[in-house]
Amino acid sequence: MAKLTIDDLKKIKEKVHNEMSLRDGDRRVKITVHMGTCGIASGAKEVMDTLLAEIDEAKVHDVVVTTSGCMGLCSREPLVTVEIINEPPIKYEYVNPNKIRQIFKRHVLAGEIQTPFVLAKGSEITK
Repeated sequence: MAKLTIDDLKKIKEKVHNEMSLRDGDRRVKITVHMGTCGIASGAKEVMDTLLAEIDEAKVHDVVVTTSGCMGLCSREPLVTVEIINEPPIKYEYVNPNKIRQIFKRHVLAGEIQTPFVLAKGSEITK
């Protein structure tokens, strides 16, 4: 195995820092990829990788990406929740790499909810 150089380590650090910065901070949009074992088995990892690549390509800095465990709707996985400030959250079902590209470009960037992929609109409220 080849030895890592200082430059290699700097590149790795920069890449990890850039990916992690998408998960931190006060942003306009929060996207949650549900990554319980059922989600991962259904393709959530590929959805996450595609989403991070789309964000990087679009060079947007007002989107935070996070993960969560299972929502309890295993048959609808992979699930993704998009929360835009001052709008109700949208839960998308059966998300794949092509759908997440469309959700990102049309919903997150252009404000058009992708109705054919929507499982639910709004959040659960308990009183």
